[in-house]
Amino acid sequence: MTPWEFWARSWLSTLDVSLRLLQLTPREGAQALGAKTSRAQQEIEWTTPNREVFNLASLRLWDFSVNGKARRNILLVTPFALHDAGIADLAPRHSLVQTLLDQGCSKLFLIEWRSATAETRLNTIDNQLASLNVAVDEIGPPVDLIGLCQGGWLSLVYAARFPAKVRRLVMAGAPVDTRESASLAFSGSIKQGVDAFINELTRLGDGLVLGRHTRSLWPGEADDLSRSAKALELTLPLESDEDRRTVEAFARWDNRWLDLPGPYYREVFTWLYLENRLAQGTFPALGKLVDLKKLHHPLFLLAGAQDRVTPPASAFSAADIAGASKSDIEMALAPCGHHALIMGKRTLTNEWPRIAAWLKE
Repeated sequence: MTPWEFWARSWLSTLDVSLRLLQLTPREGAQALGAKTSRAQQEIEWTTPNREVFNLASLRLWDFSVNGKARRNILLVTPFALHDAGIADLAPRHSLVQTLLDQGCSKLFLIEWRSATAETRLNTIDNQLASLNVAVDEIGPPVDLIGLCQGGWLSLVYAARFPAKVRRLVMAGAPVDTRESASLAFSGSIKQGVDAFINELTRLGDGLVLGRHTRSLWPGEADDLSRSAKALELTLPLESDEDRRTVEAFARWDNRWLDLPGPYYREVFTWLYLENRLAQGTFPALGKLVDLKKLHHPLFLLAGAQDRVTPPASAFSAADIAGASKSDIEMALAPCGHHALIMGKRTLTNEWPRIAAWLKE
């Protein structure tokens, strides 16, 4: 079975179970999908000193810079998905922010996407792109974008839509081409099933897709400790108090769930995964279609060999689709899973210094 087939079949199996759960009453469905209440409003436990630049309804911009006069402006675009931006600054030795600062990326900013509320429940991908554009203008273009997972494809779309505002682009575990061939295209019945699934999720959340409902859709380990150890690249049993504190920090982060706007969730699912529009040049962004063949920015693509969320074939597909010359594209395959690309101790030590050096070129 290819990685593509594994991903598609696993996802469809989960979808089938979730659809049956959501056919219960709203109260029963919510209890079956996750008894815990969303903790999306809790503040992130930052590891690295920072300051808030501004606060919008959809995002907060944070400044982690240690040298405001540095030449390169670097912006970390975290995922707007299940978990919050604490993924990039989890704990000592497990902080991408601190790793980049230690490697000389001294003018560093970060996007924290805010959990959706009644005020933002109608937001779309265009709303997120517009908010990102405000942040880039505040920092001062051109910027180097580091897009993490779902923040990766969004950064790619932004760079294609506003090419003059981006200098270089790093994508870590970011999906681009989500199907290997037409043989894996979703059938009409699957499309209808997805529509019904999203409709029910949105109805249960009164216009929002609640984090407590989507938590069960993500692949994971059999137990929480194994899951955290894999994400952090720690060896079990834990040998130090520092490792135990880090696992506790991971558990708190893992239970801070973001709620997403219903329209945004539907567009991502449909345009990116079902219709594969980004790879086909039919992805709309603020009034224009994004054609990656016209994207000539230098790219650095990081993938995890064991990543079940974004298989390496999808993460590396940007190299074949984008218009950048081969000499301007770097790729690295880390021996890890999805979360470890961002917070894994080994990956931060082995892969990200090379990325930081590339950004300083």
